[in-house]
Amino acid sequence: MNQYDFKGRTAVVTGGAAGIGLAIAQRLAQGGARVALWDRDARELAQAESGLAALGQVRGYTVDITDLAAVEQAAHDTAAALGEIDILVNSAGIAGANATVAQYPPDEWRRVIEVNLTGTFHVNRTVIAGMVARNYGRIVNIASIAGKEGNPNAAAYSASKAGVIALTKSLGKETAGSGVAVNAITPAAAKTRIFDQMSQQHIDYMLSKIPRGRFVKVEEIAAMVAWLVSEENSFTTGAVFDLSGGRATY
Repeated sequence: MNQYDFKGRTAVVTGGAAGIGLAIAQRLAQGGARVALWDRDARELAQAESGLAALGQVRGYTVDITDLAAVEQAAHDTAAALGEIDILVNSAGIAGANATVAQYPPDEWRRVIEVNLTGTFHVNRTVIAGMVARNYGRIVNIASIAGKEGNPNAAAYSASKAGVIALTKSLGKETAGSGVAVNAITPAAAKTRIFDQMSQQHIDYMLSKIPRGRFVKVEEIAAMVAWLVSEENSFTTGAVFDLSGGRATY
């Protein structure tokens, strides 16, 4: 396993209590980062914080990223406890219901967009000014291959992740003159508890579209993110990196 040096850096991982976020937090902590886990599940946060404690400074913060004031408070508390935020990985997200556009519940549409897209905006908006002022920062927003290709019966999820891609590209261009790098990744599905929100038919569909013939592992996602948030990534910004197992067509 390649190891990147994150000593002296403070990292925030949203959705960090489980799944992809937890795997990323572990990888950053192994590299010496001080890690703040932002998640809305207090019980899982406590378990994750305890599980990562042996790796260094790890603190959990109960945060609903759809609430801008809560995000701003978490950023303030994180900086006070661990230092100014150098690294942000926005992993928090939900799958939403599986239904056709014609049958998709409007309230469910709004819920998915609010978490996946507006929440990502809130977190990026909150941390970016400090990064630019200090002329250093690394942001990775986790989108999805669905945001590029669109999955049937998952329009809200697909649209929200397409929005995350566009947000990332816009912010990357806005900050390209600074020492900040803002990128996105578009993984194929990883077998985490987000599958609990999906129908088996939809899970089978996603697997059928992956030429590798398997789902991506959370450790594989964490490996790519580790490079993107390292000092070695000093040029690439506003870009989108695939982990699609051969599915991506552009």
